[in-house]
Amino acid sequence: MLFRLGIFLSLLSLFLIRSESAVSSIDLGSEWLKVAVVNLKPGQSPITIAINEMSKRKSPALVAFQSETRLLGEEAAGIVARYPDKVFSNLRDMIGKPYQDVKRSADSMYLPFDVVEDSRGAAKIRVSSDVSYSVEELLGMILKYASNLAEFHSKVTVKDAVISVPPYFGQAERKGLLKAAEMAGINVISLINEHSGAALQYGIDKDFSNESRHVILYDMGSSSTYAALIFYSAYNAKEFGKTVSVNQFQVKDVRWDSELGGQNMELRLVEYFADEFNKQVGNGVDVRKHPKAMAKLKKQVKRTKEILSANTAAPISVESLYDDRDFRSTITREKFEELCADLWDKSLVPVKEVLKHSGLKADDIYAVELIGGATRVPKLQATLQEYFGRKDLDKHLDADEAIVLGSALHAANLSDGIKLNRKLGMVDGSSYGFVVELDGADLSKDEVTRLLLVPRMKKLPSKIFKSINHGKDFEVSLAYDREDLLPPGITSPVFAHYAVSGLTDTAEKYLSRNLSAPIKTNLHFSLSRSGILSLDQADAVIQITEWIEVPKKNLTVENTTSASPNASVDNGTNSTSEESNSNSESDGGVSTGSNSTVEEPSTTDLGTERKLKKRTFKIPLKIVEKTTGPGMPFSKESLAESKHRLEALDKKDAERRRTAELKNNLEEYIYATKEKLETSEDFEKVSSNDERQSVIKKLDEVQEWLYTDGEDANASEFQDRLNSLKATADPIFFRFKELTARPEAVEVARQYLSDLKQTIHGWETEKPWLPKERIDELSTSMDKLKTWLDEKEAEQKKTSGYGTPVFTSEEVYEKVFNLQDKAASVKRIPKPKPKVEKPVKNETESKSENTTSSENDTSENDKPVGDSDSSTNEKVKGGSEPHDEL
Repeated sequence: MLFRLGIFLSLLSLFLIRSESAVSSIDLGSEWLKVAVVNLKPGQSPITIAINEMSKRKSPALVAFQSETRLLGEEAAGIVARYPDKVFSNLRDMIGKPYQDVKRSADSMYLPFDVVEDSRGAAKIRVSSDVSYSVEELLGMILKYASNLAEFHSKVTVKDAVISVPPYFGQAERKGLLKAAEMAGINVISLINEHSGAALQYGIDKDFSNESRHVILYDMGSSSTYAALIFYSAYNAKEFGKTVSVNQFQVKDVRWDSELGGQNMELRLVEYFADEFNKQVGNGVDVRKHPKAMAKLKKQVKRTKEILSANTAAPISVESLYDDRDFRSTITREKFEELCADLWDKSLVPVKEVLKHSGLKADDIYAVELIGGATRVPKLQATLQEYFGRKDLDKHLDADEAIVLGSALHAANLSDGIKLNRKLGMVDGSSYGFVVELDGADLSKDEVTRLLLVPRMKKLPSKIFKSINHGKDFEVSLAYDREDLLPPGITSPVFAHYAVSGLTDTAEKYLSRNLSAPIKTNLHFSLSRSGILSLDQADAVIQITEWIEVPKKNLTVENTTSASPNASVDNGTNSTSEESNSNSESDGGVSTGSNSTVEEPSTTDLGTERKLKKRTFKIPLKIVEKTTGPGMPFSKESLAESKHRLEALDKKDAERRRTAELKNNLEEYIYATKEKLETSEDFEKVSSNDERQSVIKKLDEVQEWLYTDGEDANASEFQDRLNSLKATADPIFFRFKELTARPEAVEVARQYLSDLKQTIHGWETEKPWLPKERIDELSTSMDKLKTWLDEKEAEQKKTSGYGTPVFTSEEVYEKVFNLQDKAASVKRIPKPKPKVEKPVKNETESKSENTTSSENDTSENDKPVGDSDSSTNEKVKGGSEPHDEL
């Protein structure tokens, strides 16, 4: 029964887990990614960091292809020194960029990728002679890896996510990231700017009702730096009838340097040590020309930089850097700071620009919070301290996890299934300003055809509406408002192009009618929560004035003290399109004097009359996107093909992991079984020497196969070999287990029989109502079990330990469980209710009672209706007394 109960609870728990909701947030950086999960499980923290397969809280944002095998995260990082040309990094910074910019960036960081140009003019990475992937596809692989980490951590399916992006990401980068997520099967609830995620994490546990404050979030990551000015405040709101204070923040401004980060410092060290190694080797050797050597050097330089953050000097040691030559050296922190001298001044530029454009001074800033791994460099901290005139900077946030944790809060707020108690309002803005440019017949290039659509830092999300007087098909271009402030690598300010058609045909259709105003076109734009601007709808608005025939009716009112003029009623037919609210109304009304009696009016049909009426028509226009370049959208066919390619790789990876797991299981079984059979004397009691040697021989054969022909075997072959070995060895292990399990089961059974016998004896006094035949039946079953145990034990003693057991512990427990069920069914028999005999009444009493009852019934029926309801009314009034609201 316990076993069956356990199975039931396990199944129940599975259903409960499936019903839970979970969302994730992904902080996708140039080198690393972090994943947080929001999962409201009882007894767990609602927001947690998902650890990877190496139990680390952040994972390398890497994809590798080696020997037709795809590797992700930690697996890819493990081969970067041996196969630098097969491990692809910095993919986030390549998305949405032109090919030339990606190629330049890869070469400057000594990344030996085979970068090629695709049909859009974007970068594509060739992983083999006949296979290449777009940056979106490679980034989709990384995002799928992040999603798998979230699901493994939360033990539920996680499809919804919020992904953080740096503030300088433009339209092509944001759209490309969403496409990458779509390829990976992830539903992105929203993109969020990194500084907004960090601002959420900063303000979620603080109270700003007494004091508003300006805070600067300074983030230097591996490839970029930005400073964001955040204004925290509070406002009063009604909640359940009470006034409560709600915290909020607004992003006032953000400035950045997209080419300044920790990698710049590392590259300075790489160049310094490369020169030193070249001098040591001589003979014109340049280690920079050898990708493997540079990959090894870059890996060690990263460690050296981390050591310098805590020490005044650090060593570097690279074994067999080039041509079997080892490289060893040291560097002081002072020398490191000298190599990066120009970077310290550059690091202050985002901060200076934020203060300059906001009109604030350094003293007006309540706190300067540092986030990002590169902010741990002492010289950078000292530079910021000196500029702000402070002894210490604020480090309340986790430099690595602030963004992903704040993004998780945003995901919880946007999710339908998860709500958190804490509230913090967020007002984010667009990092870029946008204009709309119109081009077409009869459209001259002037201020009318180039309109400011979105000023910089406009609130996200927003809806924008523009209207122009035009009657022919035209084209719409969306562009950044300033050519000196473009996303990194972008040379043209135009990022989207649309063709609006159907306007010319519509204008010709209505041109013959009496137009009361020039034809207008309404354009509806949206700036999404993810910061993406798009043209969603276009309508042609046509206003015409025409004479129409309407029925003429004469309205007369009789027997009144005053009369009204005749009323003309407009019954014109409604247009199928939307009409304006300026349609003409009826010419008169009916008014009556005081103390007058109005009778039903009579109408007389007097024919029709012509009436002037204005109509407004809104005709939907067709919009076709014609964007070209790296930001060009994927076609349905190419998107479906990319999804199919990624799904095929996922299945191949799953099969590879399953094969590796089964191979490990087989290997472990061989070693464990051989050790038991060869070293434990206990197995001699249940198996002959020949039987053990036969099993060991088969283990040796499979072990030899495992390290020869089995190296390239598939999962099914490993499983078949394991099943074959278990079929041979398991009988020995089963007999060995029964050697102790069977006597224990027999002892439990005999003890239960003894206890049950005493229980039945107690029923004679405690439960005398139990049927004797049921008790006798239970006693018979007990005798049968005892006899069966005696016979089986006697038979087992005559059987050799090498043979098949006469009976098993499982059989014993099964018979005990059956006997328990019978005993329980007898014990549950309820005690019979005592019979109550009614007293016999004489005939005189019976007649008297009947007479009284009849009189009572008559008096009740004779009561007035009002009297019968009075008590009820009083109860209702009493039940509706006023009470205090909770």
